[in-house]
Amino acid sequence: MEKDKRILVPLDRSNCGENILPKVEELASNLGTGICLLRVTSAHTFPGADPTEAQIKVVREVEEYLKTLEDQLKAKGFDVDTHVRYGDEAEEILDHTSQKEIDFIAMSRGHGGVKHFLLGCVAEKVLHHAPKPVLLVRC
Repeated sequence: MEKDKRILVPLDRSNCGENILPKVEELASNLGTGICLLRVTSAHTFPGADPTEAQIKVVREVEEYLKTLEDQLKAKGFDVDTHVRYGDEAEEILDHTSQKEIDFIAMSRGHGGVKHFLLGCVAEKVLHHAPKPVLLVRC
């Protein structure tokens, strides 16, 4: 694979989401690709409140989280970049995936049952609509 290709790893700040990282490290080493860590976020505010400050706070927290993971992966010799996007998780992952340097998506599949029924499943939406191959690992 070309060096400018990347494995997109959408994360949600959970242990379940991070379970994919050892597999991604193995794949990146074997395929000679870089790793792109992505976190889609949003901020919930009370009606009438200015959402700007809440959005800035959430984005800063996510940037710190991703920086920690990036530093850990770079210490192991991986080429890593991070991105924070704001909005609907599945839509933003799919939009980011359409960028030419993304070769495929590697993500963990989380919850099932009632939570899946009520909230929908980001991994399922990505799997069905992604323009690139998707590797799903169950928690």
